[in-house]
Amino acid sequence: MNKIFIRGLLALMVWLGSTALQAEGLTIEITKGAEGALPIAVIPFGMQGVNGIDPSQNVGRIVAADLRRSGLFKPLAEKDLLSRPTDGTGVRFADWRLLGADNIVVGRMTPKGGGKFELRFQLFDVTQEKQLAGYSFQVSRTNIRRVAHHISDLIYEKLIGHPGAFSTHIAYISRLGSNEKPTFVLQVADADGFNPQVVLRSSQPLMSPAWSPDATRLAYVTFEKGKASIYMQNIRSGKRDLIASYAGINGAPSFSPDGKRMALTLSKDGNPEIYVVELGSRKLRRLTNHNAIDTEPVWSPDGRMVVFTSDRGGRPQLYKVAARGGKAQRLTFEGKYNARASFSPDGRRLAFVHQVSGDSRFRIAVMEMDSGEIRILTDGSLDESPSIAPNGSMVIYAATERYKAVLSAVSVDGRVQQRLALSEGDVREPAWSPKPMR
Repeated sequence: MNKIFIRGLLALMVWLGSTALQAEGLTIEITKGAEGALPIAVIPFGMQGVNGIDPSQNVGRIVAADLRRSGLFKPLAEKDLLSRPTDGTGVRFADWRLLGADNIVVGRMTPKGGGKFELRFQLFDVTQEKQLAGYSFQVSRTNIRRVAHHISDLIYEKLIGHPGAFSTHIAYISRLGSNEKPTFVLQVADADGFNPQVVLRSSQPLMSPAWSPDATRLAYVTFEKGKASIYMQNIRSGKRDLIASYAGINGAPSFSPDGKRMALTLSKDGNPEIYVVELGSRKLRRLTNHNAIDTEPVWSPDGRMVVFTSDRGGRPQLYKVAARGGKAQRLTFEGKYNARASFSPDGRRLAFVHQVSGDSRFRIAVMEMDSGEIRILTDGSLDESPSIAPNGSMVIYAATERYKAVLSAVSVDGRVQQRLALSEGDVREPAWSPKPMR
């Protein structure tokens, strides 16, 4: 049992002994961008006649920040912009070719009455001098940032070839207060760290947040009643339901792709095993039956299998079992420790915590499901809790820097790296939402 849980316990001990923090959003810093990032001009959007809008809601600046944060784009600095057109008629393509921009984004927001605005944007290919995309949206003051992230997704998909993840959300757990009297907070923020919302506060540790497939609910583990229990909570209403509070371990919840079932780890029969609960009827079905420790289940995107961590081979490794039950098969053979799996949306890759034989570091790796090839993505000493973005491009995970808990993200090819942190204190247990909340 210690072999599987020791790494998580070490990280929790570091976290519990950390300094205090303030409840706030995440600050994202790009620590490594992809070579050959695409140069693009994103013009601050025109806001003529629009009053009372915070500068942080300028759509052009939000879009530029999104694209820059992906590591795949290199937006021109505002001070280098030769002009500030707000629609295609004002774009002088020769000027932008001189600056080396491959593409240009222009747009404007105009009042429509009743607190509504019309938001238009256009994306142009500078070399070919043609429009690649153009959309118009009706927005209110409260959803400007959400629509701006949607525009970033549209641009990303048009130029990169697969969907963006700027409109998604990240759940994470932060620690507030003093070491003697801490408060643990489960929060949800936009993918760029803005707009943090508190889901739950507790004087006892919170762990293992997991999103429902429609991104409207979170499951998590809480110790608020003096023992581990699993709850499911609606993000909007705050209504929550108790899913499991059996004797012993209640941990590692994971929603099925259809949202009707949940895999979890229970030790109610004496040994930690994987169970599946029907969320409608609460009928419980045991999925594994072994004298080793089986934990950390995660569903494949097609719902046909569950991957989990087990030390049945002597050391923690990843195994798979059919969702209907059956004999488990080992997935990982390289390295002395492989745990805490996360599937890519297409089911082609697994991200997980990996330890190489002879190395004390725990790092994030990805494995190609077809070939079994493993690629190490990070170089930290205690990297954990990987969660793959819903477009499959990035992996967010928890890391430890100088005894401080931070979140980091790395692209699945290792070319782009980000650091996500609170200005003070620690944050852990990240979970990337499957798709935008509506």
